Amino acid sequence: MSEAARPSVRRSPRSAGGSGLAAALGYLIPSLAVFTVFVFYPLVKNVQLSLYETSPLGGLGLFVGAGNYAQLLGDPAFLGSLRVTFVFALYTVPAGILLGLPLAMLANRKIRGIIVFRTAYSFTIAVSIAAAALIWEWLLDPNVGVLNYLLGLVHGPKIGWLTDPRWALPAVAATTVWKDLGFNVVVLLAALQGVPDELVEAARIDGAGQWGVFRNVVVPAISPGLFFIGVVATIGVLQSFGQVNILTQGGPVGATNVIVYSIYRNAFFNFRFGLAAAQAMLLFVLVLILTGLQFSVFERFVTYQ
Repeated sequence: MSEAARPSVRRSPRSAGGSGLAAALGYLIPSLAVFTVFVFYPLVKNVQLSLYETSPLGGLGLFVGAGNYAQLLGDPAFLGSLRVTFVFALYTVPAGILLGLPLAMLANRKIRGIIVFRTAYSFTIAVSIAAAALIWEWLLDPNVGVLNYLLGLVHGPKIGWLTDPRWALPAVAATTVWKDLGFNVVVLLAALQGVPDELVEAARIDGAGQWGVFRNVVVPAISPGLFFIGVVATIGVLQSFGQVNILTQGGPVGATNVIVYSIYRNAFFNFRFGLAAAQAMLLFVLVLILTGLQFSVFERFVTYQ
């Protein structure tokens, strides 16, 4: 039989879809394996651990069910760490956006040598949190720190930035804002460079001033970038640990005892791994709730082009 006379074999849509799904799963297997090992399995084990009292080595002991959660929700120290974490987020997230936006607008200007300024504004993105904390520890030192030296020049009082409960959390927040500022500038600069020039020119032709152009054209155009930074920064702040561990170790008198540092203390100092796992699960739920609220409340103000 000639090839022209052979009946053509047609695949049914169901078989074609099945083969496509199998091929897609084949490509996803490496990623799924990584997520299973480093995300899903630890999450399941953490849920299991949170339901038990543990030995000092982390072995499962007495099953207590929701006992660890009930103990945490009635513990003033844990509730205090939640309050500190919320205040810390209020200090850092808005400040990071309010400082990053004007710097990104300056970096967006078309002037000679602007690459140098863009590099200077965004270089903190390459600084580790440990290095940032050490830099600020030197700046905030009550005896030889630069900030107290500047206060002394204007006859101001010396401030115990890291030892005074009134100033410790704002000081750690300043370190965090500085560390994250480079990332904010890069994201907002990319958003600003995507603002259509014709919209800006049209607004100016209609008589809008600088503030009118910024409020009615620029802000709506960069709103996806602002929303992205708000969500990512909130999640990052809720997981802050390195700067607290280096600068204050949760002190003084618990003023900087954010929830992740509290988890660290319960697990590796008090050896109460079940209680620490329950804290981690509550933090997980808290992040989910706050992220959901941000999407349900703030995304309605985002303009997608």
